[in-house]
Amino acid sequence: MKEKGILYGIGVGPGDPELLTLKAVRALGEVDVVFAAASTKNDYSTALSIARPHLKPDVRVVHLGFPMTKDKGALEAAWQKNAEIVAEELDKGLSGAFLTLGDPLTYSTYGYLQRTLLVLDPDTRLQAIPGITSFHAAAARIGLVLAESKESLLITSGVADPRVLENQLDVADNAVILKAYKNFEEIRATLQRLRLDDKTVLVSRLGMDDESILMDIKDAPAKPHYFSLALVKK
Repeated sequence: MKEKGILYGIGVGPGDPELLTLKAVRALGEVDVVFAAASTKNDYSTALSIARPHLKPDVRVVHLGFPMTKDKGALEAAWQKNAEIVAEELDKGLSGAFLTLGDPLTYSTYGYLQRTLLVLDPDTRLQAIPGITSFHAAAARIGLVLAESKESLLITSGVADPRVLENQLDVADNAVILKAYKNFEEIRATLQRLRLDDKTVLVSRLGMDDESILMDIKDAPAKPHYFSLALVKK
């Protein structure tokens, strides 16, 4: 019986194709099939465009469609369908790479796929290859020390309830707010209330075309780009 293939969950970093680890590049150059998550409305994958320079010219790419919805039933159905697509390839003994922005285990679609695959078959061979996160790359881009000595660093989601965010920011020394595009006006109001607006940097499309770095969030648009994060340094 042929041994099942292995799936690598590969973090391709925030946008710059040079910000992939050597291990990620090696795996991308060896796998039989690449799985790229995309909206069900189109096949475009930002993660795939980042990884493209490191892929074999003839590697097969399979697009996995995910609906942009909050409907739990629709999301679970999509994960089930996509996990079955991946499992079918692994059952043939093929190796695969699932591409994800940043790190595969930090606010990533890979985590959902990993859980679903393990429900289908607890013996599924999986290996996550860590990637450089957007906030580490953003801090490096502007030379900002995220935390040192006894300081705490909060990593949170802009999708969270504003009251929760306010409580978190109140106790943290420094913070990273990912998904800052979602409720930005509420996030900005919270930061202003805590007198942290002038200590916050908004970074959008890091390492991509039209990169934007705003050292004062007062200058930020009401609706920043989807790929936006805020760095708060008290």
